[in-house]
This record gives sequence, C-alpha cells and structure tokens, in this order.
Amino acid sequence: MSATDTPARPPLDARRFSRLLPSPWSLGAVLIAATVVAPILAVVWIAFFPSDNIWPHLISTTLPRYLQSTAILMASVGALAAVVGTGAAWMVCRYDFPGRRWLEWLLLLPLAIPAYLGAYALVDFLEYAGPVQTLLRATFGWTSARDYWFPEVRSMGAAVLVLGAALYPYVYLLARAAFREQSGSAEEVAQSLGAGAWGRFFRVGLPLARPAIAAGVAIVMMESVNDFGTVDYFAVQTLTTGIFSVWLQSGNAGGAAQIACVVLVLVILLVTLEKSSRRRMRFFNLSSRHRPVLRRRLTGGAGWLAMGLCAVPFLAGFLLPAGVILGHALDNAALWSDPALIAAMRNTLTVGGIAALITVAGGIFLVYGVRLSGRQIPRLLLPVTTIGYAAPGAVLGIGILIPLAGVDHAMADLVERLTGWDIGLVLTGSAFALVLAYCVRFFAIAQGAADAAMGRVSPNLALAARSLGRSQGQTLGAVYYPLIRASVASALLLVFVDCVKELPATLLLRPFNFETLATRVHEQASLENIGGAAPPAILVILVGLCAVGLLARANR
Repeated sequence: MSATDTPARPPLDARRFSRLLPSPWSLGAVLIAATVVAPILAVVWIAFFPSDNIWPHLISTTLPRYLQSTAILMASVGALAAVVGTGAAWMVCRYDFPGRRWLEWLLLLPLAIPAYLGAYALVDFLEYAGPVQTLLRATFGWTSARDYWFPEVRSMGAAVLVLGAALYPYVYLLARAAFREQSGSAEEVAQSLGAGAWGRFFRVGLPLARPAIAAGVAIVMMESVNDFGTVDYFAVQTLTTGIFSVWLQSGNAGGAAQIACVVLVLVILLVTLEKSSRRRMRFFNLSSRHRPVLRRRLTGGAGWLAMGLCAVPFLAGFLLPAGVILGHALDNAALWSDPALIAAMRNTLTVGGIAALITVAGGIFLVYGVRLSGRQIPRLLLPVTTIGYAAPGAVLGIGILIPLAGVDHAMADLVERLTGWDIGLVLTGSAFALVLAYCVRFFAIAQGAADAAMGRVSPNLALAARSLGRSQGQTLGAVYYPLIRASVASALLLVFVDCVKELPATLLLRPFNFETLATRVHEQASLENIGGAAPPAILVILVGLCAVGLLARANR
C-alpha cells in the first residue's frame, strides 16, 4: 500500500452490525438498573411462590391489625407533618418576628435526628423515673403512680408525635420553597378584595403550594412505613414490625415477603396519588415581572406568639431528644472509650463509605450511559431505579438476603466439590449484603444528583472534547467531572448520612457480631440502657448535622 492509499473501510454489513451491538456504557447502565430493581422483583417472586403459603392465615389473623395500625400511623403522621411544616413555612415566609432568621434554619435540625432516637429520648423524659413525673411527685406530694394519672408513654399517640416531630422538615422545606416562589401580586390582589390573613393563606398561598406540600406529605408517609425502631420501641404493630416477626420469630420468609408486598402496594399507591395530584393542579406565573412577597412585621404579643409557635417544632424535634441524649452521654463519659463503640464506629464508616462511593459512582455511570446510548430501554429504566428509595429497608432486606443466601450456598457447595475447601458464606457472611442494600436503598439520591448536575453541563463541551479525539471515558473525566464535582461531593455526603441512620435493613442484613452505630443504639435502648445508647446516638446526630448543614447551604 502506498503512502497515499487510505485504509480499507469495513464492509457495510459489519458497520451495521456494530451499531446494533450495545456500547459498554449502555450495557453497564442496563446492568446497574437491573441490580437496583432486582431486590424488588425478588420480593414479589418470593411472595407469589412461597415454600410455605401462610397468606390465608395472615389474612384471618394478624394482617388486618398490621394494616390498620399502619394506615392510622401514616395518616396521623402525614396530617401532623402537613400542619406543622406548612404552618411554620408560611410564618417564616410571610411574617417578620423576633428570631425569624434563626428559626428559619433551626426548623431543619430535626432531620439530623432519626425518629428512633427521638423515641428513646421521649420515653426517658416522660417515664415514671424521668424528670417530668419526678417533678410532679415532688411538687404535689404524690408518692406512687396510684396517686395520679399520667398518659401512657409507649402508645400509638406517642409514636405519631415522635415521627411527626422528626419528619415535618420534609414538608417544611418544600412548602417554604413554594411560598418563596409565589408572587406578591397575587397577595396584593387578594388583600384588595378584602381577604384577611387567613383568607390569603387558604385561598391564595395554600392552593399554589399544594403540589409541593403533597410531595412532602408523601415522603413523610413513606418514611413512616419504613420506620422500625420507633414503632418497635413503642410496641405499635405495623406492617414493618410484622415483617420482622413473621421472618425472624416464625421463620417464614414467604409470609414476610407477602407482608412486604402489601407495603410495596401502599408505597406505590402513595407515589401514584402524589404524582396524579400534581398533574391535576398546575399553576403558572403569568407576570413577566416577578415580585417577592413583602413580609409583614409582627410586633408585641403577636410577634412573640409567632416565635413561640415556630419554636415548638424545633424544641420537640431536636432540642429535647438531643438534650436528653447529650445528658446521658456526659454522665457516661467512660463509655466513649468502649471497644464495642469503637468497633461499631469503624464498621459504620467502612460500610457507609464503601456504599456511598459505589452508589455515587453507579449513579454517574448510569446517567452518563443513558445520555450516550440514546436508546429507549436505558431511558425507561432510569426512573425505575428510584423505586429503591421508596421501598422500606425491611422489604429490601428480604429481596436481598434470601436470593443471596441461595447463591452463597450454591457457590460454597461448588467450590467444596471442586477443591475440597469450604469457603463458607462469602456474600451473606460478610458485609456485602449490607453494602448492596445501602446502594439499592439510596441509589435515587446519587442518580438524582448526577442527572441534575449533568443536565447543567452544555452538550457543546462534550462535543468539543470528542472532536479533539477524547474518548467517552476521557470526556467524562476531563469535562463533566470538574463541573459536577460539588454535586458529587454533596451526593456522597447525603448517601453516607442515610447509610449511617438506616436501621431496618441493617438489622436484617448485618453479619453476626457486626454492629454499626444505629444497631448499637437500638440494641442498648432495647435493653433499657439509654446511657449505653447515648454515645453512639450522639455520633449519629453529629453525622446528621453535617447533612442538614449541607442542605441549608444549598437552600439559601
């Protein structure tokens, strides 16, 4: 061949065949999406094909009670969070009163405290030997519990209060953003027509913010379904506690999967109702000049009343549980050097860190692969991968542990037959299953952050890099990563914090003698040893505060 000759091009059929083959990025995106969705499908399969079908027994005995308690808990917590979150958001957005600037951010702090920590603190504060009843007996001269009546602490009502105080910030955050975006023109028109403060709220502000409030309430209700530590401590029998009872106490995985399917139906119903309500109600700003609403100054008693009303959720959701736990932690300073606590902290950092790195890397790979492929199947799978965040940890525990256990035993038997060496349970006997559960559970956070960050990068930058001879992987590293680095760091922190706080999946999937901070808190509190639970609880709160600080910074 001469220097002027051009290399022979591949035949046309070969080029067409190469285009039909999926690219590594597209194939990887499909594999990641399949891994995230597989545990949910496994739960459905186990429920429909159980080894021992106890579904008729569940329907006739415990399932109605579980379902009724769960429905009451979801509705009550959702209503309480809606009232508190929406009311607090309206106050800080529409009025100026003493302490408003501080309370606007302090109202987010209950997100740093898992609900189960609030439950332990509330019982310790209100029980017979707690400071409240001790003060009552000292004040009125009572000598025993027979001398006075005090409400039952471990009850459904207490569980609703604890969960509502811990979860209302989801509604508050979304409602505050919606109230901020509303135009002052609508308020002025309503006022000119004679609408008072309540009229402007119910006729203008609330209808315009309804989609955001509905989204926040849906999140709150899903978190209520997912909760195990609070309802277990208060002896409230819900579907989640039913999964633990049927699986761990009765040894029936099929029955647990059947209850888990009921939970999935409730979650899917919530998501569907929330999305349909947003489709039916859409509002647009028809003015080209958007003017923010001017806050009205509250003075005197009205200002102090507004401050008190906004301070109550912060006091109940953060200051009370944090104060009670901190007091116990200071009283038990020697426990900070406990080797068990150090091991739990090391395990938490290890599995949480590994899960965060894998989850965020998988989210970036999936989003980038979908953008490159341009094919329909990866694009359809992208929103499906968010279902893991809606699925409770107990549901994912069933969908991960049972299939992995089967694979583990088959692999161990095969290796022993081939080599004579018993390798044991590699997957379920280690933290692999736990890391996988964290990745599936919180993949939506990483995927959402990656999708939003990459959506802000101009496609022309990637095209320019490709025209300069950069490969697709080099384009991701040289063009996209520097521009989305801040979002990646935020996603890493948020996923890590959620891994630290996750309790149901950790209880089900952790190896033997493997404690995390969350499981150590639950174990000590279950033994009524709040002092022993305080040090790991403080560490969980400190990690949560990092995420709240990041959230507050992003929503300035």
